[in-house]
Amino acid sequence: MRISSFLFVSLFGLVNAVSATPLIQHWQTASGARVYFVEDHGLPMLDVAVSFAAGSGFDEAGRPGVAGLTNGLLNLGAEGLTEDQVASRLADIGAQLGGHFDTDRSGVSLRTLSSVAERDAALDILARVLQQPLFPEAVLAREKARLIAALKEAETKPDSIAGKAFGKAVFGEHPYGWWSEVADVEKIQRPDLLAFYRTHYGARSAVVALMGDITRVQAEAIAQRLTASLPPGGADARIPPVAVLIKGGEQRIAHPASQSHILIGAPGIARNDADYFPLYVGNYILGGGGFVSRLMTEIREQRGMAYSVYSYFMPMQQPGAFQIGLQTKKEQADAALQLTRAVLRDFVDKGVTEKELQAAKDNIIGGFPLRIDSNRKILEYLSVIGFYDLPLAYLDDFAANVGKVTRKQIHDAFKRRVHPDAMVTVVVGAPQAQEKTTGSGK
Repeated sequence: MRISSFLFVSLFGLVNAVSATPLIQHWQTASGARVYFVEDHGLPMLDVAVSFAAGSGFDEAGRPGVAGLTNGLLNLGAEGLTEDQVASRLADIGAQLGGHFDTDRSGVSLRTLSSVAERDAALDILARVLQQPLFPEAVLAREKARLIAALKEAETKPDSIAGKAFGKAVFGEHPYGWWSEVADVEKIQRPDLLAFYRTHYGARSAVVALMGDITRVQAEAIAQRLTASLPPGGADARIPPVAVLIKGGEQRIAHPASQSHILIGAPGIARNDADYFPLYVGNYILGGGGFVSRLMTEIREQRGMAYSVYSYFMPMQQPGAFQIGLQTKKEQADAALQLTRAVLRDFVDKGVTEKELQAAKDNIIGGFPLRIDSNRKILEYLSVIGFYDLPLAYLDDFAANVGKVTRKQIHDAFKRRVHPDAMVTVVVGAPQAQEKTTGSGK
């Protein structure tokens, strides 16, 4: 690993920070896949992740759930291997298959020993899973039943109800707001998964991340091996634009829970947004910094209205949600909601203090080494850097970019991007006198 040193100077003195950041190598395979590789011989391990533009945001209109089931069944049977054989062969060589799925990305990951015999056996399984999945009818029926049971259970949970209503209110008819219903899942058939796989799991949209005990030559051969026989693909890898400025609204949904679950928010920023670092540092001060955040100080520490309150931006290919969330006793839900809105409005109107900014920078920069302290964490960063086309020096420059953020940048970015009057509010388990749905928020 390469050592990257940076010097951060502020009005309050000189802070030296040294962070070991990985040297990222990048190339494109003959099949068109983009590869991101970190060579590290410190452990006899290899971690691999292959991601595609095949998240839930790529489901067809009126057919949510296909993308998720396609991802879920990839490693449950491949050419020449049953589901049980995949599991037993992995266990025999001490390897692990995993997966990743969100609104943008879908992928499969592998962790294996780097010794030749174990590595080759594990990569053979991964190659078959990626390039020759079977989507067996019996397995699909079982997984559909599991998903339907989970959806029915979620319909009773206040946090799930709130999340579903919030997503629909923030994103409306956009794919980011789609939510699988039981009836949607019941309609999904094996040809739907095959069609989605062939369309969205092409080599040209693939991002291969490799981290560990192999050489560049070996990495090149592995990346080509894993992508050479992928389907042609051809689907648009871009999700439709999100309407960033929405109409504010409020929903109050009855629920017998003892607490009210409150979500407030609107579309926020995309992953490549120029305001990313000012909003990231600013949000740390607002509600992303745990006990040192303003929301936590005002709502929990000073008034005891909630055990936890938070805010975050979820940057995606298109602007994901900016969200504030808390739970509180029903009888004080309205007061807590009013206070939360007041804290947000004051933050947007007045910005942050120099003391708050310096403390946030120190905490974020000081905690940065923990973000890259394992191969798996680095592997995830490689996947994100590749998928969202971030600079190869993203990790090298992270702390410096945080250090350069100014109070004015935070104030300007929040004034332009966060509009308290154009946000939706969802309250599940509303106060008894007001338990009703009062609007869609759109």
